[in-house]
Amino acid sequence: MEEEMKEKIKKTVLEILNESDMAEMTEFQVRKLGSERLGVDLSEKSHKAYVRSVVNSFLDEQKLKEAEQPEKDEEVEAEAEEEDGAKEGARKGNKEFDDAGDLIICRLTDKRRVTIQEFKGKTLVSIREYYKKDGKELPTSKGISLTDEQWSTFKKNIPAIENAVKKMESRV
Repeated sequence: MEEEMKEKIKKTVLEILNESDMAEMTEFQVRKLGSERLGVDLSEKSHKAYVRSVVNSFLDEQKLKEAEQPEKDEEVEAEAEEEDGAKEGARKGNKEFDDAGDLIICRLTDKRRVTIQEFKGKTLVSIREYYKKDGKELPTSKGISLTDEQWSTFKKNIPAIENAVKKMESRV
């Protein structure tokens, strides 16, 4: 990636972060907004990694600024630390990413997980099985990836699915 492009991306990402509510903003949202503003697909592997490094640097700088603030009395300071910890947890959301940079939502079993990923510019909810090779967890072809529309349809029908499962269980 060219230095000029890196600078444009960095400037745009920092603008987005500075105007955002950090308790709500995610790295994915930063990439999406940045892509719209720059007209460049920031979900590309090299762009994605660079955006992540800019976001992490920004968060580190925020921590330093918070640490440099004048000392408060103990009660106020304790409340602020608790609040900062909650905000930091929300910022990073104690989020876990896989080797491809996809957000791991949850692990259903040791070998099966739900991730949010981008593929050809589309956001997908992926429920997939993984295997280990050379210390890395890699996806298998066993699983399903749902687009936003498919996920919304699935989510709306969860009560009907739960009712059908209950009916089946009551027959057994």
